[in-house]
Amino acid sequence: MKLSLLKRKETPSFLRRWMKGIQAGSIQSIIMWSFSVFILVIVAIVAVLLYDKFSRTAEQNVFLSTQQIVDQVSYNLEDYVDGMAQLYRAIEENMLADGQWDDDQVTRQLDTIMSSRDDIVSIGLFDDQGSLLRNHPSMPVRESARVSQQSWFHSAMRVSNHLSFSLPHVQNLYDDTYKWVVSMSKGITVVHDGEPMHVVLLVDINFKKIDELSSRISLGKRGYVYIIDEGAGNIVYHPQQQLIYMGLRNESVEKALTSSDSYIDESAGLKRLNTVKSVVNIGWKVVGVSYLDEIMTTREEMNRYLVQVVAVVLVLAVLISLLLSAMLTRPIRRMGQTMKAVERGDFNVELPLKGPLEVVQLSSRFNLMLDKIRQLMRQIIVEQESKRKYELEALQAQINPHFLYNTLNSVVRMVGMSKNEEVITMITSLSKLFRISLSKGKTSITVGEELEHARHYLTIQQMRFKRKFDFTIDADEASLSCFTLKLVLQPLIENAIVHGIEYMVDEGLIRISARVQGDMLVLEVADNGVGMPQQKVESILADTQSYKDESRIDSGSGSGVAVRNVHDRIRLYYGIQYGLEFESEQEEGTTVRVYIPVMRETGEEARDDE
Repeated sequence: MKLSLLKRKETPSFLRRWMKGIQAGSIQSIIMWSFSVFILVIVAIVAVLLYDKFSRTAEQNVFLSTQQIVDQVSYNLEDYVDGMAQLYRAIEENMLADGQWDDDQVTRQLDTIMSSRDDIVSIGLFDDQGSLLRNHPSMPVRESARVSQQSWFHSAMRVSNHLSFSLPHVQNLYDDTYKWVVSMSKGITVVHDGEPMHVVLLVDINFKKIDELSSRISLGKRGYVYIIDEGAGNIVYHPQQQLIYMGLRNESVEKALTSSDSYIDESAGLKRLNTVKSVVNIGWKVVGVSYLDEIMTTREEMNRYLVQVVAVVLVLAVLISLLLSAMLTRPIRRMGQTMKAVERGDFNVELPLKGPLEVVQLSSRFNLMLDKIRQLMRQIIVEQESKRKYELEALQAQINPHFLYNTLNSVVRMVGMSKNEEVITMITSLSKLFRISLSKGKTSITVGEELEHARHYLTIQQMRFKRKFDFTIDADEASLSCFTLKLVLQPLIENAIVHGIEYMVDEGLIRISARVQGDMLVLEVADNGVGMPQQKVESILADTQSYKDESRIDSGSGSGVAVRNVHDRIRLYYGIQYGLEFESEQEEGTTVRVYIPVMRETGEEARDDE
């Protein structure tokens, strides 16, 4: 509380003026005070909970860390010892399997083993009196070696067929070699030259590897790891080995021998945590030493750091609450002003994408909404223009002067040829064609009327082209009462005649069909004409106008524009999921399918529903 009062006195004048300008009950005031109180309560609770938790956790972490490190050293030594034991068995099998250790093959095998492992110093085979039978690499035995008195020799002779590990020592068997090694030895009975013989196989390994496994470990700033022999309590490894030998340093070896876990040692005048772990199959113990005064230092440092953090957080909480409340409310006020402009009919405004993420997202959505509104307004204008254009083109298609001229010209020829019945048929079909085309100005007619219009159109064209083709019209009963845009089939039939049938040598056939497929009305115009390649099929309804140049549907007859207009009219009235679909194969024919929704009312009502 004193800290809060002190900070209030030190608050700059501009902050005091800012706080006075905050209206009570506003979003800015609610955010500022709520955030400040919330942070202060949370920080106080966390500080109380973490103070003791950090202290206990620091001590537990040190105990756990020390235990894990000692365990890891033990596991590493066990793995290394197991690997060396396996290597020893490999040497034993290669050197003594047949009781012949002087063969050249044995020499090659031993060369391979030693070249693959740089930690093998030497391999030796001795009889039960200590006489050298063979060694590798070949070196003379020192006269003062006294093999039979070596500790590794006694261990091998005392327990037969048991692999023994010696303490680290200076190798003194051979001339000019003084390496620090650990000896592996085993007493083995072999059959040599038909007679049983007791021998001792010795493998000296470099102690450097074990030294590396242990010397890399550090426990805190001053902690370390050392290794002792469980049998006699001799120190196998110590980072200060020379001081141990000189008596200038000692360890609580006796307590480590009897312990299997952790204990506190004060023999050196300081409290030290000793963690013990046995290395199986070798008779060694790993002892980790950690200094407890480092734990206390770490705890005090954490406590001081925690107090500093809490103080800084308390100060920042107040400042951040002020800035945050202003930052959050500023874009909201800006958004309100922009919405008022939209209410006045100004759709050209736009919110800047500034502020927190949620405000930026909200501003972005608002801008997208305005952009969508502008697009819809432009789309309405374009659609209205397109409707007027398509209706005009449909009206023009109702009375095609070129078609009327050709039809009347054909009637004149028939009259001159005294084909009165054909004249009557053509004039009757023409009148009914125009009657259905006009249809009292309606844009939608039934499928039955559309098929009747197609029938009259095909009849006229069949007589004009001197019965170069035949046609069939098939429709299921359910489709006849459905409504469709008028003059959908005529451009497709004209296209089939002009570009599919006209160039054929044989008689052509045009099939018109209508069916209800689920909630879809399918009208189909198929011919057995010349067809067209796949590339032209794909370009017919493409957005580009390249099909007008050299496709089956060209601009020469105007049918290309008419077919595309049919597709666009359907999509405009019913949606982009409807329209035309082309299938064609050269010399086989072309099929055009018209997909529109099933409508049981007029097209005007259908558009109102949409």
